[in-house]
Amino acid sequence: MLCRLSLIFLLCFFNVAFAEAPQIQLANIYSDDVDLKEFLVSEKLDGVRGYWDGEKLISRQGNLVNAPKWFVKNFPNQVLDGELWINRGSFEKVSQIIRCQTCDEDAWREVRFMIFDLPKSSEIFSKRYEAMKILVTQADTQYLQVINQFEVEDVAALKKLLKLTVKNGGEGLMLHRKNSLYVAKRNDDLLKLKTFEDAEAQVIAHIAGKGKNAGKLGALLVENQEKIRFKIGSGFSEAQRKNPPKIGSTITYKFFGKTKNGTPRFASFWRERNEE
Repeated sequence: MLCRLSLIFLLCFFNVAFAEAPQIQLANIYSDDVDLKEFLVSEKLDGVRGYWDGEKLISRQGNLVNAPKWFVKNFPNQVLDGELWINRGSFEKVSQIIRCQTCDEDAWREVRFMIFDLPKSSEIFSKRYEAMKILVTQADTQYLQVINQFEVEDVAALKKLLKLTVKNGGEGLMLHRKNSLYVAKRNDDLLKLKTFEDAEAQVIAHIAGKGKNAGKLGALLVENQEKIRFKIGSGFSEAQRKNPPKIGSTITYKFFGKTKNGTPRFASFWRERNEE
């Protein structure tokens, strides 16, 4: 009993708050056999997934996001699914801001909550998109915006758009089936298209570096969700080699297909998962 009270005290002292992890829709991987006429396309924002339950912001993992009161002041009392985002290439910055419990509130003035769905609506996606635009207009706050959705004519145009998006610093594209309902699981009504694949893995061990990396991290031994273990030795900054992700932590890695035994090809470190 004493230990439990001590834990509660510590959580309160450090201003850590938890909520139930939201039930959200997740994307499958795009393939060229889909009928593009059935989908709306948007840019895949490189931010942190957020869920507004009508009263507070919650991370994908169920942690309360300590956003300033002025940031969410005009948000509607309706459930919103979206991305906390600053701009292209700023994932680490926005991740640091939302995880900080004592940050200068001015840091939040760069952040926008970019909404892309209404989880509790019973309408199809095309109608939900129109409803989102109305909600954002009525909220009249620069901190709440809707991700632009548009039609793409054919696969060639889609791939051209992907190439241009990545060239300009974007991560990729998302495709959302126009007539689909919001279903809180991974499904083919929501697809992601990138120039590479990515997945998560748990850090099992640190492997010491050699040569120019002597005294620093050489590679990570990781285990992915398919229980396959492999090494990741590239993609790290100098700072990350000196202070690598902790054993037991979860990282996201990039790869380009898989071998016959399921091992990711050309796997490289992308980033450490921080409640994205």
